[in-house]
Amino acid sequence: MSSENRSRLKEKKRIVIKVGSSTITHPETGAINLGKIEQLVRHIGDLKGMGKEVILVSSGAIAAGRQAIAYREKARNLAEKQAFAAIGQARLMMVYQRLFAEYNMTAAQILLTQFTFLREEARTNARNTFDELMKLGTVPVVNENDTISTSEIRLGDNDRLSALVSSLTNADLLILLSDIDGLYTDDPNRNPDAKFISTVTEITPSLLHMGKESSSSDVGTGGMQTKLKAAQIACKSGADMIIASGDDLTVIDRIVKGEEVGTLFEASRVADFDFEAYIHGSENE
Repeated sequence: MSSENRSRLKEKKRIVIKVGSSTITHPETGAINLGKIEQLVRHIGDLKGMGKEVILVSSGAIAAGRQAIAYREKARNLAEKQAFAAIGQARLMMVYQRLFAEYNMTAAQILLTQFTFLREEARTNARNTFDELMKLGTVPVVNENDTISTSEIRLGDNDRLSALVSSLTNADLLILLSDIDGLYTDDPNRNPDAKFISTVTEITPSLLHMGKESSSSDVGTGGMQTKLKAAQIACKSGADMIIASGDDLTVIDRIVKGEEVGTLFEASRVADFDFEAYIHGSENE
């Protein structure tokens, strides 16, 4: 049954790909890795060549901002983070626009906030914008609007943001690429006996509590707990979700070919999906 479900991934038409900061930065310095971004753009071009629609949710604005002004330390407070994001988002988008243009594609920037998902009118407007961008053949590049978000209104991480975007746009596959290759029964960095989980058919409360912050990156914000929350959102919205390592970006091609890579969370659409509940974290805690 697992191979049959993996084979279904070949048929996916609208795909959201989320890349974490660890995927597109150099681990030694935290600087933007232009080679990795070029590879990412090339693989997205191949997906579009196959007739698929792709939305990219990209972290990295703060890292790009730190690099732009040669600031080697991590941000010390919210104001510094927002300043780095303001500098870095423009630079990051410039990189994407140039590289997408090299492969005859057009990138479009969309910056979202929590309020986009909480208000029905805002959701409708955002959905219409995504749909129109898809019709025009562009690749929307999405990030949270870190420059204006406060701790009280932030979505908090791009794992959750990408899942909400998947729900908003009726995507049928979400691919989370980061510094972990999938879900384990325990943190494999601490427990050598941890077992890899290839497929998850139901996201239970016990599974949610099993998730632990296991990201080893100093530039990202997400760990396994955030990815399980994202899976809950995406699957209940009707999308399959894959967690895979972004170390080798050929993993994107392998996923859409139906190969056994990463952890597959199978879609289990619910009719009464509530954006507000998933934003505020009141679902199955």
